[in-house]
Amino acid sequence: MIKGVMVRTFLGIPYAGSTAGKGRFLPPTEAIGWSGVRDCTTPGPAAPQNPESLAPPGRKPLFWSESGCLNLNIWAADAGEGNLPVMVWIHGGAYVSGSNTNGICDGANLAGATGTVVVSLNYRLGALGFLHLAELLGPEYADSSNLALLDQLEALLWVQRNIAAFGGDPANVTVFGESAGAAAVGTLLGMPASPGLFRRAIVQSGTAERHRSPEDSSRIGLEFMALCGLNPSSPEELLALPVKQLLGAQEELVQRAGAENFAVPLPFQPTVGTPSLPAPPLEAVRNGLNSSVDLLIGTNLNEGSFAVEMRPAFPSDPPTEQRAAAVLAAAGVPGGEEKYAQLLARTPGFMAGGKQVLEAAISDTVYRQPSNRLLDARQGSLGKSFCYLFTWRSPAMGGKLGSCHALEIPFVFRQPGSPEADFLTQGRAPLGLSEMMSTAWSAFAQTGHPTAPGLPDWTVYGVDRMTMILDALPRMATDPLRELREFWAEAGL
Repeated sequence: MIKGVMVRTFLGIPYAGSTAGKGRFLPPTEAIGWSGVRDCTTPGPAAPQNPESLAPPGRKPLFWSESGCLNLNIWAADAGEGNLPVMVWIHGGAYVSGSNTNGICDGANLAGATGTVVVSLNYRLGALGFLHLAELLGPEYADSSNLALLDQLEALLWVQRNIAAFGGDPANVTVFGESAGAAAVGTLLGMPASPGLFRRAIVQSGTAERHRSPEDSSRIGLEFMALCGLNPSSPEELLALPVKQLLGAQEELVQRAGAENFAVPLPFQPTVGTPSLPAPPLEAVRNGLNSSVDLLIGTNLNEGSFAVEMRPAFPSDPPTEQRAAAVLAAAGVPGGEEKYAQLLARTPGFMAGGKQVLEAAISDTVYRQPSNRLLDARQGSLGKSFCYLFTWRSPAMGGKLGSCHALEIPFVFRQPGSPEADFLTQGRAPLGLSEMMSTAWSAFAQTGHPTAPGLPDWTVYGVDRMTMILDALPRMATDPLRELREFWAEAGL
């Protein structure tokens, strides 16, 4: 039970038209209305996807549909007068999996306890959301590699038009997400079509740097077509190919990327140099795009532990030390593993053992340093910036995962005791921390400043790099993990 107000729930509301048939690989269209009363008591379908290979135990297969996947859920606090802050959630899943129905991000507790309107949306994934087809199918498909982002923009437009009917304030929208969802938020900050659609942004373990060039995206598109058994001279056959055949080729591409990548394989990403994303998002932010948007951003201490402990083994895998060196070299620091290991040895909080350097290198290259660079790009912005570092350690797998990727999500949504969160929290999550985090997130959505009873005063990031350490006993710190940050900065990263 939670203490709060009544919550009205609306599930599976379409925010755009069908993406099947003639809509495949094309931007979203406005949703078609309906007459009478629509049943919104059950969730809508997820975007087409393969089962998660690393899904936590007990995760049920998702129901998905190509035609009806652009839908959203709303949990609205019944606060009478309306004009409530709106929080729009974008789920993660490496841009190939996930949905708005996962129990750890069910918005009922968050909305009811904090007096907000929480929206969670689905968007196209994998090849259907990111396959670059401009050169193969012509100018009509110039933005085929950014469809997932265009879906999210369409959902935000729907929120602008309709959220007042659910008690929300369309002038006070916060977009937030985790992992790929946070990368989407970081990318939205750099998209010319996004200003005015949200007032604040929360980036949980994300980046504004997850994108590719048209050349790289074209190469992946050709590889994908070959996996589908298609000839590049007949690209139009992609438009009629059964979805399950697309998913089969997609899984093969993911497996190939996984064998070649010791960090986080991401074969599907947005493409820069396209109509909707003309410049790298970080560059656009540095040049002042969405400067007035308030930002809350952070990472978990051991972001890379899943990739170390649960990555499938491949026959070609070298020893752990060589994998760490490869991750560092791919990030632009060849031969830096010895110095990096020395810095880690005197950095509190990192897991001990031979896997420490690999785990930390993944955390830094994929999540933490990109977050630092986004904060740096916003120095001098009109909007305020706040930073956190989540350090509560999961008891899962004997503590091997540490403060792992995605662990903070059930804390934000007040769902640490949900069945979906049990693998990571095992009934030991400090409920006070969950209450403080969810209250701070909603306060940020309401006022632009994250506050909560029991939480120290959260100082803006600023030149001192002030950071909230989120643990059973939260505290403010000045530039935590400074030596690691400086290591990457000295490398020009």
